[in-house]
Amino acid sequence: MFYHLLKYVLLGPLLKLAFRPRIEGLHHVPASGAAIVAGNHLSFSDHFLMPAVLKRRITFLAKAEYFTGPGLKGRLTATFFRGAGQIPVDRSGKDAGQAAIREGLCVLDKDELLGIYPEGTRSHDGRLYKGKVGVAVMALRAGAPVVPCAMIGTFEAQPPGRKIPRVRPVVIRFGEPLDFSRYAGMEHEKAVLRAITDEIMYAILSLSGQEYVDRYAGVVKAEEEEKEKARRGRRFPRLPLG
Repeated sequence: MFYHLLKYVLLGPLLKLAFRPRIEGLHHVPASGAAIVAGNHLSFSDHFLMPAVLKRRITFLAKAEYFTGPGLKGRLTATFFRGAGQIPVDRSGKDAGQAAIREGLCVLDKDELLGIYPEGTRSHDGRLYKGKVGVAVMALRAGAPVVPCAMIGTFEAQPPGRKIPRVRPVVIRFGEPLDFSRYAGMEHEKAVLRAITDEIMYAILSLSGQEYVDRYAGVVKAEEEEKEKARRGRRFPRLPLG
């Protein structure tokens, strides 16, 4: 109920008015049955723009931090995200990937749409990064097609750190569904999972036109943050006390 209220009455019309999204290839999203929509992730706004243009309900896997904030604000945020079709996933610890896969398969088992960002996190610089293989595992176990999706312009509208997005047009482009049934029963083969994931990322790249980086976004971001800390340390060295 709340999902449809957000989409058709509250948030959806506002997003369409502000961003004036141009939608391409929407017919590629199956009208029924289980399917995975795998997209690039450039902005916080992506969570809401894609559902706003789809004809079907879609459920995203979202980081658990969105659901665990303190106080009234935290409870309201958690209620909002759940109402918008988001499922919290704890991304810490060695079992984080398996938890995400379990939650995603529950959605697909109900013949619903599952939204996922294979990069695992938002791009911090607008480039497309190497995908994680969880999307391939879910596609094989559920026997579901994967629809690649490219968000274009959302990084410029709301880059990391910007709370209020700029009002500007964006493009949401869907590609032809990818069928991986030829790999059925091979979800434990690492080489197969890597090949499937790379094919999905290439399809997203073809739609988005981004620069591609064959490394995980989280690793690159952490390295850049360490370099920035070291640079600041050289500029502002600690003075000896006493």
